[in-house]
Amino acid sequence: MATTITQSPLYDILPVGQDIIFSVSNNAIVSTEVRVKFIAEVHISNTTPANQNTSTDLIGTFKTTPNNAGVGMFNLSSVVESYVKADNMAGLFSAYKGTSVTSLTQDVLPPMHLIDKYSFNTHTMRWLTIRFKIEYLNTTTNAIEVSTQITDSDDFKIFNGYLKYSDKLWQFQSEFGYSMSIFQLSSSYPATNTKRFLTNASATQYANIEDYGTIAFLDHNNNVEYIKLSYFDSSDSALGTPDEVETFITPSAEINQLYLYFGCYPANLRGWSTTFNANISNIAYYRVQAYNVSDNPVSQAYTININCPTLKSYVPIRLAWLNQWGAWDYYTFTQKSVRSLSTKGSTYTQQSGTWNESVYRIKGYKGGEKSFRVNATERIKMNTDFVNETESEWFEELINSPEVYVLEGYQTDVTNPLLNTYVTPVRLTTSSYIRKTIANDKLMQYTFEVEKSKTLRTQAV
Repeated sequence: MATTITQSPLYDILPVGQDIIFSVSNNAIVSTEVRVKFIAEVHISNTTPANQNTSTDLIGTFKTTPNNAGVGMFNLSSVVESYVKADNMAGLFSAYKGTSVTSLTQDVLPPMHLIDKYSFNTHTMRWLTIRFKIEYLNTTTNAIEVSTQITDSDDFKIFNGYLKYSDKLWQFQSEFGYSMSIFQLSSSYPATNTKRFLTNASATQYANIEDYGTIAFLDHNNNVEYIKLSYFDSSDSALGTPDEVETFITPSAEINQLYLYFGCYPANLRGWSTTFNANISNIAYYRVQAYNVSDNPVSQAYTININCPTLKSYVPIRLAWLNQWGAWDYYTFTQKSVRSLSTKGSTYTQQSGTWNESVYRIKGYKGGEKSFRVNATERIKMNTDFVNETESEWFEELINSPEVYVLEGYQTDVTNPLLNTYVTPVRLTTSSYIRKTIANDKLMQYTFEVEKSKTLRTQAV
């Protein structure tokens, strides 16, 4: 009997934060041989599906002994999760304010949040394939022998996501998994116009006219032909001709083309859209929706409302954080915010005069305890506007996110800017969160506090 895969993930798109379990059996060898071990050769590719006959994409070989049922079980989630990570920088051929990055040796990639139109993923998704073998002790030669009976798994796509305990798992016979069908924009079930971008945020968002941001989507089978942007004024009248932004890819199994980002917030559009810029003072909101080659929608419509300037002159704070599906979510805090500085430095006691000259000279600016160096840390406490229950639940991902940033708004840049003034890493210091409801709390508002990760170093004395 050949080595057989008796259990594998139910679906081919896998968040690495779930159990990725394979079970393998070979009753003929397990029942007759000694010191039997099942072998899993794990192949991960950042281009097309891995070739198991070469070691090009082999990242590790793992072994396990048969359990009491004579089956070898592997949970590979902890193995593969280190091979995907967040895309903080845009991919090759992305653009910023009309300038495309065509060479990594000469150009500087913009932060992902600032892109014009589209960007490939670079680190978020990978191909995964496993080759299973079995070994045992040849009692005649007293050497370990690997059987020629091998079997290969299907090709899976792993990405930098995780599952919550409330996410529904599906089971078919011995296989189980989480269905990503609601995010697969080429799938026909459920109805195509209910498919979602890779976010748990509400389909209605709010942003200032200076705000940057992206959405991400699974372009399953390269089905997305273009994303349509339709602009409206406060009376719901259409403004100008909608932008239909075609993807810059051709059908391919390249993994970087199957998970894409699109810059859809006002500042991104200001970098390239003539329709947006021509109507910038009249746009009250606009809709973002993906379409296929037949001009049929393959996603639900997302509405981005432009915030009116606050009369209280509060300084807006825009946060970006890594969400459950490995993409970026955003929120602009338009209410009162408080910035505070705390300092920590080393001190020494200084002499009040000179002791190394022919006579003692008093120096009025010297003497007493002095700071040798002062390091400053900035904290920002910010408040949301009144929110609904959907947003209340969505904010839980902000609390749980390992990556949080403050984003600066649209700026007039010099030629070939370094773009180091837009994204500031912060650490969310708010450690507790109460999910509010209309029944319990009526009007719902939240306060969050962040601390800038980089310490300001001042001069050393």
